[in-house]
Amino acid sequence: MAQEALPEGVFSFLDTDLYKLTMQSAVLKFFPDVEVEYAFTNRTPQMRLSKDAFKWLQEQVSKLANITLSHDERAFLEKQCKFLRPEYLDYLQKFKLRPTEQVHLSFENVDGEYGDLSIATKGLWLETILYEIPLLALTSEAYFKFIDKDWDHEGQEEKAYRKGIKLFDAGCMVSEFGSRRRRDLHTQDLVIGGLVRASTEGGRPGKLTGSSNVYLAMRHGIPPVGTVAHEWYMAIASITNDYENANELGLDYWLKCFGEGVLGIALTDTFGTPAFFKAFKKNIPSEAGDTSKTYAQVFSGIRQDSGDPKDYTKLAADFYASQGISGKSLVFSDSLNTDLCIEYKGIAESCGFKPSFGVGTFFTNDYTKKSNPEEKSKPLNIVIKISKAGGRPAIKISDNVGKNTGDKATVNEVKDRLGYSEKGWAAGDESRRW
Repeated sequence: MAQEALPEGVFSFLDTDLYKLTMQSAVLKFFPDVEVEYAFTNRTPQMRLSKDAFKWLQEQVSKLANITLSHDERAFLEKQCKFLRPEYLDYLQKFKLRPTEQVHLSFENVDGEYGDLSIATKGLWLETILYEIPLLALTSEAYFKFIDKDWDHEGQEEKAYRKGIKLFDAGCMVSEFGSRRRRDLHTQDLVIGGLVRASTEGGRPGKLTGSSNVYLAMRHGIPPVGTVAHEWYMAIASITNDYENANELGLDYWLKCFGEGVLGIALTDTFGTPAFFKAFKKNIPSEAGDTSKTYAQVFSGIRQDSGDPKDYTKLAADFYASQGISGKSLVFSDSLNTDLCIEYKGIAESCGFKPSFGVGTFFTNDYTKKSNPEEKSKPLNIVIKISKAGGRPAIKISDNVGKNTGDKATVNEVKDRLGYSEKGWAAGDESRRW
């Protein structure tokens, strides 16, 4: 029996970020019956789809229903991701998406042929958690397939190679994080190939430490990397309506699912990093691990994803010093480029951290116009965030007001409840990234 047609731009459950699989595994264990909703935002609203692009996107999304986990893919997960429980892999092997039931796409005509895209996803958290990355990747691909066609793949591998040389010569430890806003899968494949080439030539103090994209990590023989997303803390806070303890609950559930020593990079900014550090210094409950240790001691490090990285590094250094802890990892992942990685490396090391970098759009959607190589072909800045869980709004505050996400009344209420201090960052204008 012939396999049903797969989407043109995404054809594997592993063509996603690792943290989607780790979170789905944890959701299966703790929250299998929770209903959620996800909302799409185009932070570059002037960059619209056409009717033809929307039709293509609809067709590809409907074909997501035909994706299944292959035996080879399961074998890779069993070997490379031993933290994924057999019960979860059994579940994933039988799992199928149901986009006709779970995803609603709509197109509102604005200017003749062009219009605004809406994407609403609704269903069990356990099932709908895997839509975000393919929906974003397919939307970006639709735009650059039908709207901005003044580009080609020429030179992408070499460009990534040169970026890798500069980063690795400077001693940077770098992971590729570019799935969600890539121009297309072929671009990401070329980019990783260039980075692997730069990393394996030898003699450089830095290297490519992996890719968040599990399929391409498997294809290129590099580690899949990642831990957790804001979604985890956002949903737990929404389900419990306990924002004061949501960070601690998220950490607690994570350790109960995966244990100590793996998946140990903590994401701090969902409700503001100061609130996170209040939870991070608490002792671990007995059922989650060694009660003589704190979360800050057990987790191998933290990830910076919003706000001013320099301010964050100092705040984090002061926190760890107050706890008598040293030698932790600090992962930077917010809109990076080669120069910023090198700059932040120096700052982090001067504060006693082991820095590393998750670089996304700068790798997988860095193009110039074919007709004028001096002019940049601008990437889309699109996001999909969980917007409701357990019947209540799900929100994110972050360390930069420009990344506030979700119901405004709930955002303001949570800021009041947590005593959140508003922060802006001039370089963090989400409509002008990259």
